[in-house]
Amino acid sequence: MDRYQEIEEALGSPAFQKFPVTIVRGEGASVWDADGKEYVDLMAGYGVAIVGHCNADVVKAVREQAGRLLTCHGSFYNDARSELLDRLAKAVPGGLDRIILANSGAEANEAAIKLARRHTGRKRIVSMKGGFHGKTYGALSATWNKKYRDPFMPLVEGFDFAEYGDADSLRALVGPDTAAVIAEPIQGETGVVVPPPGYLLQAREICDGAGALLILDEIQTGLGRTGKMWACEHSGVVPDIMTVAKGLAGGVPIGAAVARKEVVSSLKKGEHTSTFAGNPLACAAATATLDFIARNDLPRMAAEKGRRLAAGLNEVASASKLVRQVRGMGLMLAMETRVDIHEMLLSALRKGVITAYSGRETFRLLPPLVIEDSQITRALGVLREVVADEGAKRLRQD
Repeated sequence: MDRYQEIEEALGSPAFQKFPVTIVRGEGASVWDADGKEYVDLMAGYGVAIVGHCNADVVKAVREQAGRLLTCHGSFYNDARSELLDRLAKAVPGGLDRIILANSGAEANEAAIKLARRHTGRKRIVSMKGGFHGKTYGALSATWNKKYRDPFMPLVEGFDFAEYGDADSLRALVGPDTAAVIAEPIQGETGVVVPPPGYLLQAREICDGAGALLILDEIQTGLGRTGKMWACEHSGVVPDIMTVAKGLAGGVPIGAAVARKEVVSSLKKGEHTSTFAGNPLACAAATATLDFIARNDLPRMAAEKGRRLAAGLNEVASASKLVRQVRGMGLMLAMETRVDIHEMLLSALRKGVITAYSGRETFRLLPPLVIEDSQITRALGVLREVVADEGAKRLRQD
């Protein structure tokens, strides 16, 4: 344990599940530890480094903005903020033409929940079993996993949970008291769970029939990760409110709830504001990120590289009885196993590959969309090794 790890262990929060590595530098899809060892990063801060670590355009924008103005409360107009609002409004699906800026994905979902209740005058929200929307109280109330919920009860009232991907289950819960349905187009935290074809269209129709709003949480799926700019585009669905965060500012904290004009217009002055929301530094970084995504057509790149990575994962699966399934879209992929993957995660780390996880049995892969083909090859080689080694170890034990 190095001195940085000792300090964090002594003074930091115990709530983070730590990997035994101190990351000090990053570039593209690579990061380096305090000893100078390079890793292929398939976690990317759970999808945050979507345009790559220390993207040159983002770094330039941050440096320039930091030399001009760091903070500007929303009580004043600001050039960096207005540029981001204009750029983001052009990037989101048509009809979503008002934006509430926030500091994180959880805050964006808090704004969406408040908007739905304010606009409709109704109280109930239908979320999804397996859904994850954040760990602040409102967002946590819309989150399914009991290990996150139970220690902090009572949560915000008025939340119901439908079976994800089951239109009949959703229809049974949506009624005249429902303000909104909130769902991820692909569930991330649960293990990259893709709903059946047509499900989001059915959810849209159910909401329309009941006069409820549809909130789509694109915090992990958005910005090109699934092979389109927004995952909802695969279904041809436009929500009433869409939440965005993670990679939006290339690594700088930011979030946004984007909605129809009449929905946001239901807010009265002072009802939803934030000290740091829309700060110039984050806004400049976000504008640079959106420009980089568009200029380099990262959604197309994610689709192409995702096919290559998925094909390699399926080869790993076909060679090992330990792997149950490979699933996902674009560069949002999962490899579910039949065993606890903790030791395999650590083995991959020692071999220079960082991967995220979902629960105890699933590798979750959210690499930067700029990952190079050589890095995909290297990562697949390591994953193939660690799965094969684990299989051989279990065979010996049997």
